[in-house]
Amino acid sequence: MTGRGEAWRSALLAVAFVLIWGSAFNAARVVVLEWPPFWALAIRFVLTAPLLVGLALVTGARWPARADLGRVALMGLFGTGGYLAFSWWAMALIPSGLVALVTAATPLVVALGEAVLFGRRPSGMAWAGLALGWGGVALLGGARLAGHIGDSPGEVLGVGLALLGAVSQAAGLLAFAPARGRVDLWSATAGQSLVSAVLLLALALVMEGAPPSSASPRVWLGLAYSVTIVGVGGYALLFVLLRRFQPSTAAALQLLAPPVATVIGWAALGEVLGWADVGGGALTLTGLALLFRARAREG
Repeated sequence: MTGRGEAWRSALLAVAFVLIWGSAFNAARVVVLEWPPFWALAIRFVLTAPLLVGLALVTGARWPARADLGRVALMGLFGTGGYLAFSWWAMALIPSGLVALVTAATPLVVALGEAVLFGRRPSGMAWAGLALGWGGVALLGGARLAGHIGDSPGEVLGVGLALLGAVSQAAGLLAFAPARGRVDLWSATAGQSLVSAVLLLALALVMEGAPPSSASPRVWLGLAYSVTIVGVGGYALLFVLLRRFQPSTAAALQLLAPPVATVIGWAALGEVLGWADVGGGALTLTGLALLFRARAREG
């Protein structure tokens, strides 16, 4: 009975994680349809960072050593702040489900980066996953480019920004990778959020001018959800899952977030995706599944 109860608890935690991770894109879409994306993110990080610092102090998290501070800062600049800056900007132009599908390409960029920078040669299955994944990204971008290059350049820009978000996140992950086993996850997340807050405040002031002066109840609700449920609760669940499951299993759960974001965007926000978007997303997720399976076999 105890084992069965523990299995149910793990399953419920996994479902909650997928729902939170997927709905994060939809909550962001609600906010950026009314507020400038950089100011929206700057306010989110200014509110989230103190909460994460407080949690790190309460949990007695070990703060990064001086040698790892630079890697934490790079993760904050590129892996968190840069990634979300591009993603939220993209969501002001294209559906949140499409952004989720495109940014799912991050592990593909990481795999290529590991091969180039660290000489890690992918196996045959991993190469197949990379090929399928990038084929899906090409289909997503190519369909938008072919169908809207003349009448809706904003959609093309949105897909490009989402892809840049994936590249930025991959750069942060690659920079942070050597320190991952040495730093506490709570303190590292708090440090990344502080760096991201500074970055987004600077971008907002330079590129968007004065902060927004008003907001609808939908925006406040979306922002509150992004700060508490996603910014704190989502990471807490991720850390729990990393302790309960193998890293490959946790990574596989993240593959379910884009389809969830797509369904929520369709049901709650009236977003519509074309067949090429759905097909390209499915191809990308299939490639990622192969890549994760190959990595799990490699140990």
